[in-house]
Amino acid sequence: MLERVIAAGQGGQGLMFTGKLIASAMMRKCPHVTFMPSYGAEVRGGTANCHVKISSAAIHSPIVEEADTLIIMNRPSLARFAERLRGGGRLFLNTSMVDAGLAPEGTETVAVPATQIASDIGDVRVANMVMLGAYNAVGGWMEPDLLRDALEAMTKARAGLLELNLDAVRRGAASVEPKRHG
Repeated sequence: MLERVIAAGQGGQGLMFTGKLIASAMMRKCPHVTFMPSYGAEVRGGTANCHVKISSAAIHSPIVEEADTLIIMNRPSLARFAERLRGGGRLFLNTSMVDAGLAPEGTETVAVPATQIASDIGDVRVANMVMLGAYNAVGGWMEPDLLRDALEAMTKARAGLLELNLDAVRRGAASVEPKRHG
């Protein structure tokens, strides 16, 4: 098993939380997981991305040179990371902020209007969880209980966030057709 993910957007879109959540959940399932954050000069509003690797074998570097999956929240992030997606890789694209027509040719693109779905929920800050729900529905990486436990552990200090985030994950999953490749 090997899954290499780059999640990218602007600071404040919750990509670091998303990457930490994927890593935290998968550490309970897989022996080798790395998470590496990267922030722009300004955290909120600047660029932000993280690299997550999940493997059944030892991981020698946390840097993702060639991604199996890109989770892209805005247009500058697509421009920056599109060339890192391996042939046959999967692009999860926030189509509320990026036109799906900008996806590289030959890429399997999963179009998710994450910002709009989050806005419909009532909190645009959970667009990252909408994308996580879509990512997990298509890939089948994390069982619902595993994801819920990791999310609960990461939000326990903030009342009310667990159910809001779980709702966003469910709606993100419902926005795509599950394929289950995990």
